[in-house]
Amino acid sequence: MRTLFVDHHADLTRAVGVALGDSGFAVDIVRTLEQASSAFSCASYEVLLLELALPDGNGLDWLKQLRSEGHSVPALVLSDVDDLEKRIAIFNGGADDFLLKPVCTNELIARMRAVLRRSVQMTDPIIVFGNLHFDPIGRQVSVAGHPLTVARRELCILEHLLNRAGRIVPRSQLEDHLYSFNDEVSANALEVGIYRLRGYLSRSGATPRIKTVRGIGYILECD
Repeated sequence: MRTLFVDHHADLTRAVGVALGDSGFAVDIVRTLEQASSAFSCASYEVLLLELALPDGNGLDWLKQLRSEGHSVPALVLSDVDDLEKRIAIFNGGADDFLLKPVCTNELIARMRAVLRRSVQMTDPIIVFGNLHFDPIGRQVSVAGHPLTVARRELCILEHLLNRAGRIVPRSQLEDHLYSFNDEVSANALEVGIYRLRGYLSRSGATPRIKTVRGIGYILECD
């Protein structure tokens, strides 16, 4: 799940970025609203983390502008503002949740998953394809009712392929959703991840299989 984190406090963004990465989020960290707008113009995000007091403006004004333009990305505001009227203004401005600084990373991740769950807008968000079940919020996979443990990177690949099961997913699209701007990615990183994911599926007896479409990308099919 690709995340945009807008905050100019280096220590906080570094710590939160590591924690989110360990939990399966690809995080782009920017320091200003200008950088945030540029990031939005060239990437698609599943969740937004936003500080209000930024060097080049007010984060809430920027969020209001996003909403007016039709962007529905779930947004969590992080702030040291502990005033009821101001918190109400934050929600009225388009925030889906609010977390008071200093943040606990475990609580932040739980709240991110909660707003993502609400954004799915369905009673049962479980993705089913063949004999494979995937819970995108709990990050849990099972095959024929048996739990399957999948490494973080391969789980991200599986999620993206499942969301487009039966359709070709271009290589570039997979890479855009798996890696943040700052990730150091080797030329064959995606191929290695696909190879490992195929191993997980094969050894577990999963009916879905990954087919390579040479020169284009990959497609998840089912026996």
